[in-house]
Amino acid sequence: MTAQPAQAIRLHRFHLSGHSHRVELLLSLLGLPYELVDVDLTRGAHKTPAFLQLNPFGQVPVLDDNGTILADSNAILVYLALRYGNGQWLPADAVGAAQVQRWFSAAAGPIAHAVGAARRITVFGAKLDAEKLIASSHALLQVMEAELAQQPWLAGSSITLADIACYSYVAHAPEGNVSLADYPQLRAWLARIEALPGFVPMARSAAGLFA
Repeated sequence: MTAQPAQAIRLHRFHLSGHSHRVELLLSLLGLPYELVDVDLTRGAHKTPAFLQLNPFGQVPVLDDNGTILADSNAILVYLALRYGNGQWLPADAVGAAQVQRWFSAAAGPIAHAVGAARRITVFGAKLDAEKLIASSHALLQVMEAELAQQPWLAGSSITLADIACYSYVAHAPEGNVSLADYPQLRAWLARIEALPGFVPMARSAAGLFA
């Protein structure tokens, strides 16, 4: 039987943050009670002294599990999987764990800095090179498409934290003018995640190809 927290877990998040959404998604898929605490990044709420006590880096998300305070979305995913995942989500074998870590690196690297950054231009008005970021995004999506043509999930035959870490920004890539039309395997992977019991979507912005 999966462990349950003593009280609802508090997730400090920004509703348009894919980093925040990946944590909310896992909380919901695990069936854990949680409370969302909105942090308004547009007003600098993540840089206030009170928030910096939770995360000195001044970033969302931050998880408060009955006094256990954790920051960094991928680190939080690992915590939740080990604490409440009942042996699922994070492989125990060396190869499986390494495959998940590989996709954590992709989530923190090209997914955030290409796909996510292209979205920052249209959603948040970031002054970045859209053409370069869109090209980099498609290079990444081509790799994902090829791998998903060989297996249903990023790290193998079963869903893992790798899929949760990579889902949010890829699903919202069209907001940054990154089309998913040429990636049928990728779109099928997104649909498999969205069909999971407990799936919760991230708020969609009317930007880019979704405008």
